[in-house]
Amino acid sequence: MSEQLKFIVEQLNKEPFRKNFNLITFDSLEPMQLLQILNDVLAEIDPKQSIDIREEMPEQTVKRMSSLLGMLKYKPPGTLSDVSSFRQGLVTGSKPVVHPILHWLLQRVAELKKRAYLARFLVKLEVPTEFLLDDVINDTYHQYEELVEGFKTYHKECEHLRNSGFSTAEIRRDINAMEEEKDQLIKRVERLKKRVEAVSNHQRMLEQARQLRVEKEREESLTHQKQEQKNQLFQAEQRLLRLQQQLKDLRQAAADATPDSLMRRLEEEIKINTYMVTEKLPKELEGMRRTVQCMQKVASEPAMGQGDLQGMEDKIKAVDSQINQLIEKRMMRNDPIDDKLTLYRQQASIIIRKKETKAEELQEAREELAAAERELKQRGSHGQGPHGEEVIRGDECKSSGLMKQS
Repeated sequence: MSEQLKFIVEQLNKEPFRKNFNLITFDSLEPMQLLQILNDVLAEIDPKQSIDIREEMPEQTVKRMSSLLGMLKYKPPGTLSDVSSFRQGLVTGSKPVVHPILHWLLQRVAELKKRAYLARFLVKLEVPTEFLLDDVINDTYHQYEELVEGFKTYHKECEHLRNSGFSTAEIRRDINAMEEEKDQLIKRVERLKKRVEAVSNHQRMLEQARQLRVEKEREESLTHQKQEQKNQLFQAEQRLLRLQQQLKDLRQAAADATPDSLMRRLEEEIKINTYMVTEKLPKELEGMRRTVQCMQKVASEPAMGQGDLQGMEDKIKAVDSQINQLIEKRMMRNDPIDDKLTLYRQQASIIIRKKETKAEELQEAREELAAAERELKQRGSHGQGPHGEEVIRGDECKSSGLMKQS
């Protein structure tokens, strides 16, 4: 609390308040004087609050301050969370109520100024629904909402410009510097023109220099296009190699497909699908159902209070103690049959987990294989002409041309 008072006194002694307090004089303020100090701080944040509280009824003062603090999103400490006690503390100028407010306000005056300024335009007016049935009022309210949205947009742009690091003085200096540079360039161009005009056939030489500059720009553009086409060609060749490798693998798999291998593959697929349908998917479905039932049960029950939570924690502790006692009894008994069963159960659970993992990996591999087959089919359809004939590739065309030349 002393650190809080020290911070409040330090801030009140600075600009723009300049109160010249110390810890003793501030702590000895009367309730009315303390409320006036609070009102002065609020008036610095929102100029509309600049009034003498002696000329205002206590109820109006509390209502005005509470409204502004609510708009500024002030949350009282845990001991003052009750609205009635908080309002009563404001009416009487209680130190436990006013001091935390001053400490919170003085920590963020600049931020709260901005929030209070925006609240004047962004806090919408509450219009009863029955009034909005009137066309004129409804149209006016829609125009009001559009103006609010426009204000948000303009304010964001203004903040962006303020935070961009540019100021009016810097921009003016840059403009002046560029104008001076422009004047210097104009003078240099004039001098060069006078020197060139003395040379014979200067117009023809200027035209040739202009053409040379155009051709250089065109050369740079063509070089850039050539590099892009090289990159595209490299990517296409890499994609072609991948597709050829996939086609080779598929053909190899088709060549090795004998009736026996096909039957074994089908039997393996049937076993895997049977496992997925009879074991894996029903377990997942049952787990989802239990989750849904638990959620429905939680949603249907009334809200739990602190007493209910304490009761649940007591039950959890009791069950944990029972489990620990059973574990201790089992360890003391040290039955070898149970140890063997435990070992077998662990091995069985490991096998089940491995089985589930392999099933998932197989499912992913099937999906990848199906996607590769679809892509290969599309590539094959793109590699045919409009009447079904096969399009000759670039390397085949080159080889045929060389054969003709030879």
